[in-house]
Amino acid sequence: PDCSPAPFVGHLKSFRGKDGLESLAVKMSFLQGLKSVDFYRKLKKDLQQELTEASMIGAGLSLLAALVMVGLIFAEFSTYLTPTVDSKVVLDHFENSVDDTLQVNFNITFPHLKCEFASVDATNFMGTHDAGLAARVSKVKLDDAGSVLGKHVDPKREAKHSMNEKHDGPESALQLTTDNFEAKHHQYDVMIVNFFAPWCHWCQKLAPVWEKSSIQIGEKHTADNLILLGKVDCTSPQSESLCIKYRIDAFPTILVFRKDDSGSTQHESYHGERSVPAITGWAEHFVAQAKKAIPATRTVDANKDGVADSHHAIGCMVSGLLHVQRAPGMLKIQAVSDSHEFNWETMDVSHVINHLSFGPFLSEHAWQVLPGHIAASVGALDDKVFSSDQHIPTTHEHFVKVVRHEVTPPSGKKEPVISYGYVAHSNNIQK
Repeated sequence: PDCSPAPFVGHLKSFRGKDGLESLAVKMSFLQGLKSVDFYRKLKKDLQQELTEASMIGAGLSLLAALVMVGLIFAEFSTYLTPTVDSKVVLDHFENSVDDTLQVNFNITFPHLKCEFASVDATNFMGTHDAGLAARVSKVKLDDAGSVLGKHVDPKREAKHSMNEKHDGPESALQLTTDNFEAKHHQYDVMIVNFFAPWCHWCQKLAPVWEKSSIQIGEKHTADNLILLGKVDCTSPQSESLCIKYRIDAFPTILVFRKDDSGSTQHESYHGERSVPAITGWAEHFVAQAKKAIPATRTVDANKDGVADSHHAIGCMVSGLLHVQRAPGMLKIQAVSDSHEFNWETMDVSHVINHLSFGPFLSEHAWQVLPGHIAASVGALDDKVFSSDQHIPTTHEHFVKVVRHEVTPPSGKKEPVISYGYVAHSNNIQK
């Protein structure tokens, strides 16, 4: 047999092995060339101890470098997580008539303004009154310590005062001055006093009614010291200090003084009808209380119509919301009455702005989205106190500039948050 193929096969194998060695040599040559550009060559292990030496300065620099690198990494990561604010100023616009109005939310406390007199009104730059447009206003009565006495309820019908009453006989109501006021106060169980001013139109109408009421009360309780009807002229030098002491800023003002309330400033004031039957019927409630026939109370509803004829509240917390036009305008809270004259020299309109904001109330998510400076501007006047001097006529004005903000969350997946911030400048006008 012929054995020649065997050498041929061996020759083929040797040829392929030679090509592999050449390819490997090329690769090794390339790697050696690549290593020649290494900027961070390391020492051989057997030479490290001989060529390097540790030092405290090197250790300090190493730690400092490590801290700097960690700080830079943290700063970069924090910056990445912090949203950026891109502010743009655009002209506000509205699509329909519904967007033409702006909601005003307010809660203001007046320590010395009775709820019967506190009036809320809004006007625009044309003088048009807008307060009746979706207005919801509530008033809460406060005592001299600022404690809540209950919600104020406006009369369901207009009080009917006697306007044509006449009294031709001698005066029956006792004229009180600083000389006899305290003595009479502690002589009678109940003393009801009419504080008036001769120039007051409503006081002139009440004068004959008061005299006739005093006669009827006196005839019924002649033999006892249960009740006395008196009067104080707030323009007289002999009694002017009494009106200042008891903060008489509206004429006429009818107050109740009890024998056992010495030193107390919580005296009930009468707000019912000014007629002889109404006043005498109301006064008899205090006689019954003095006789302990009925429980003593400082709130009396003589005609049982659900509206107190007298109470000892001296302050008022006014709160609510209005919808006004998006235009320059004015929100006014002032003393208004269709049956009193006011003494503006002693009127005290000190107040605390518990809350004032514009637009719909914000959700918890909206507060989280708003940047800090925008969130602070939403209630810029919250918890601010504005005081008046009782003896100096003072008007408080707050100029407010409202700005609409639209904030888009960083994710962009949620609806933009719309809020209304404002800047305010307040003035005290004294005359």
